[in-house]
Amino acid sequence: MSVSQSHEPEQRGQWENATAGAIAGFATVAAMHPLDVVRTRFQVYDGRVSTLPTYKNTAHAIFTIARFEGLRGLYAGFSPAVLGSTVSWGLYFFFYDRAKQRYSTNREVKLSPGLHLASAAEAGALVCFCTNPVWLVKTRLQLQNPLHQTRPYSGLYDAFRTIMREEGWLALYKGIVPSLFLVSHGAIQFTAYEELRKLVIDLKSGKNTVNSRGSDKVLNSFDYAALGASSKIAAILLSYPFQVIRARLQQRPSHEGIPRYMDSWHVAKETARFEGLRGFYKGITPNLLKNVPAASITFIVYENVLKLLKLARRKD
Repeated sequence: MSVSQSHEPEQRGQWENATAGAIAGFATVAAMHPLDVVRTRFQVYDGRVSTLPTYKNTAHAIFTIARFEGLRGLYAGFSPAVLGSTVSWGLYFFFYDRAKQRYSTNREVKLSPGLHLASAAEAGALVCFCTNPVWLVKTRLQLQNPLHQTRPYSGLYDAFRTIMREEGWLALYKGIVPSLFLVSHGAIQFTAYEELRKLVIDLKSGKNTVNSRGSDKVLNSFDYAALGASSKIAAILLSYPFQVIRARLQQRPSHEGIPRYMDSWHVAKETARFEGLRGFYKGITPNLLKNVPAASITFIVYENVLKLLKLARRKD
């Protein structure tokens, strides 16, 4: 057998992970996007900005947006959200699986929590640099509302073109520092997911050591949903303040071209000064309502699509 032939199954496995991750990302965004819009608007509202509507709570925000902006308002920024999430999940699962394979010296031995963390962090950092411009455009489209004084972006392409013309290409990487810190979100989530999955497999099988490949037969969709939700809650609570900082940095400058915040430290100082600790957790309710079910959807779709792709490969 040639070297290229021996690597072929491994390469197929990596692309299967990427495909399953991409489909999972799209399904998640389509189901939960209105809550993402609400979360973003809560995150940037500091009580001192007149160009943002005031909402009492998540339900009031959804009702108000639907009433005054319609379905278009609830799905503002949907195109970059689909693009960013699909590309991000696809690349994340691909890089994560590849990193795990590289760190694993023996396929029969489980990776340690530290190596799972390193794999997740590496994958997150690579994805961060690839997708930050898309997330910035998504944030700005979600913040557009009837109170805005600047000409609104007409869509994804117009947003990119306008930002490049008015602010330069470096503006596309606003919020990159908190985004890199948010790599810890994915690292925490995937590490928790992997460790909880191994624990559940051990409990269900009654064994202390189980090959991870045998999880297909041990776990069902309910297990994947519970594991995804539990790991997501842990990640959200620990990393959420960085999401608030990033959203505030990515706001569109005023019509005079002056940004509201200069850098991450400026956001942190102003938020702590005027809003206290509570300011760093604005939008946490819609975020939990969005991401806990979303994590379940993502992992259910991911694991089941992966099973189908592996089954199709075996038939070939």
